[in-house]
Amino acid sequence: MALRTCTVTIAGASPYSASRAHCAEKLPKETPDAYEERTWRNKAHVQGGRVYIPPMAFKMGADRACKMLGRQIPGKGKATYTKFFESGVLVTAPVFIADEADIRCERIHANADGVRGSGKRVWRNFPRIDQWSADVVFTVLADEITPEVFEETIIYSGLAVGVGRFRPEKGGYFGRFTADSFRWS
Repeated sequence: MALRTCTVTIAGASPYSASRAHCAEKLPKETPDAYEERTWRNKAHVQGGRVYIPPMAFKMGADRACKMLGRQIPGKGKATYTKFFESGVLVTAPVFIADEADIRCERIHANADGVRGSGKRVWRNFPRIDQWSADVVFTVLADEITPEVFEETIIYSGLAVGVGRFRPEKGGYFGRFTADSFRWS
């Protein structure tokens, strides 16, 4: 097994929006709308004044894209690359995309429980970043994954799976990205 890393330079092709669970307590006599207005920034992932996307979003996006593509391994019958992506590709560091000052509020009318078509709707506020880019460092452990297969999968992940809230995988259009370069080492 040869340990390889691939640094992928990405650029947002649509806005990014997060929906991180947070535990901000409701103030006494605070209305739900006032709580949303006060705490919406807590839904973003922020460290040291920088907004980041959790590394697992990219790892799971690559896994999902590989499964969707269903590309078979030459000479291995009907076997696909999926199990090798799931167990042999890692992203271990947060992916910083913007400054905290770049966060904007997006107000949407959403299902109260977050399940599409489930009933009652309420107003919710979410953080939104319109322009974003980053370098994502992938560690590729599985020898079966060739650079060609890996790059095709990441490109597809950016277009068809995405990252964050309201991404293509979940029926939305946010969180799409282009993979502008791949640097292997």
